[in-house]
Amino acid sequence: MAEASKKVALGQVEEVILLPWKVRLTARVDTGAATSSLDAREVRDLGNNEVEILLSPQHGGLTLRLPVFRWRKYKTAQGTGRRPVVLMEVCLGSKRIQAEVNIADRSDLEFPFLVGRNLLRNHFVVDVDRWRSAPPSCPGVP
Repeated sequence: MAEASKKVALGQVEEVILLPWKVRLTARVDTGAATSSLDAREVRDLGNNEVEILLSPQHGGLTLRLPVFRWRKYKTAQGTGRRPVVLMEVCLGSKRIQAEVNIADRSDLEFPFLVGRNLLRNHFVVDVDRWRSAPPSCPGVP
């Protein structure tokens, strides 16, 4: 495990950049969430372990075609379903990290990206009294 002094301090809300698309999103840092999550308006299963997702217009409106790393089952009051989990490179603070990202409709939530423990582990500490304390500054990312 990395020493705490070498870890980047994050606040409860930060900005992330999705790579290689350079899409900037406001993110909620949630130590209670195991996996990070990205808001997508439409998710189309293309078969062959590939999905096409549409980002909201406020966040670039891009259509991304991504390989599915795995499918995750979930339960709600309305029933059960499954969501794709993809591998995605994210710039958070000064770190570029490839992590599993759950694709879900987060339109009813304030933040389009949720930073879960899988992105935080070994790289960051969280200070809930801070906001936007580690702007994205990855090498080679404008």
